[in-house]
Amino acid sequence: MAQLDWSQCSAVESVPGKVSGAWVLKGTRMPVQTVFENLEAGLSVKEITEVFDVTEEEVRAVLQFAAQSLEKVPAHG
Repeated sequence: MAQLDWSQCSAVESVPGKVSGAWVLKGTRMPVQTVFENLEAGLSVKEITEVFDVTEEEVRAVLQFAAQSLEKVPAHG
């Protein structure tokens, strides 16, 4: 996965000492990476919100930020 500048996403935070400083959904301990891993494993956004006790808005904000960021990345080749 491309490295994204998560500091530009208002839905996430990185707090030293909290989940080893990983980017997490704001106010939670759920790493952003977990959203993508679970989508890849076949879970829906709704299932992720139920399993991890986060809101659909939080998950969709992360996905939207990633999609917009990847649109700006020039294609290799």
